[in-house]
Amino acid sequence: MERAGSEYAKIGQLRMAELVASALRDRILAGGITDGSSLPKQDELVAEFGVSYPSVREALRILETEGFITVRRGNRGGATVHAPDIGTAGYALGLTLQAMQVRVPDLGAAVADLEPLCAAHCAQRSDRERVVVPRLEELLAESERHLDDGAAFTRASREFHDTLVGFDPNATLRVVVKSLTSLWSVQEEAWADAQVSQGAYPSRADCVVAQQAHERLATSIKQGDADGAARIAQEHLTATQRWVCRTLKDRVIDAASARSRMRFRRG
Repeated sequence: MERAGSEYAKIGQLRMAELVASALRDRILAGGITDGSSLPKQDELVAEFGVSYPSVREALRILETEGFITVRRGNRGGATVHAPDIGTAGYALGLTLQAMQVRVPDLGAAVADLEPLCAAHCAQRSDRERVVVPRLEELLAESERHLDDGAAFTRASREFHDTLVGFDPNATLRVVVKSLTSLWSVQEEAWADAQVSQGAYPSRADCVVAQQAHERLATSIKQGDADGAARIAQEHLTATQRWVCRTLKDRVIDAASARSRMRFRRG
């Protein structure tokens, strides 16, 4: 009987922990507890929810496992909040695709289908000349400075793509497509570093072609030409992805490496 009683007590403790975790999770998602702030101390949580210390500690473990908080132990410990963002979504999506053994060309095909839609939406924004185009032109200038450095040019070019889709006015599409383009950027940048080290990176002339495609895309967006922006984006992505997929055609996408984690932490 004593053992059964302790098991019931443990079940009750876990249920209370889940309720506390749920309440705190809802606050984080609603913005009531902001990203980077600290959760109340355990004493305060015990008093607020009327539960035991073990229930509060278990609630914190649940939230930490889910990535909502980071718990610092010790006398100066506490729990720092991490509100989910595009980086969080992209990293989780990438890990899922990697676990499914999805290959690089499959990811590239999805990006080539969806990114042109974002380009068209950017061209339709009424504030495109004030918000979208200036940033794209800054990135064009940055990539032009690296035409003679393959790996640096690829990183600058990928920043152009990641930024472009980040301007899509549809929040759902923005999160999904930016997650995919960021994941593709990880694959392409790793490919570029390998090609440079082997002396096999595309020529400067090829980089110029890619740069010119970006310039035409930015111009179409500035002019409000949605169809033209989508067409240029589609043609450019199809052409440039051939370089990567030729080498990585049988490679499962990489989402768990340090390179990937670093990119998704940037959001």
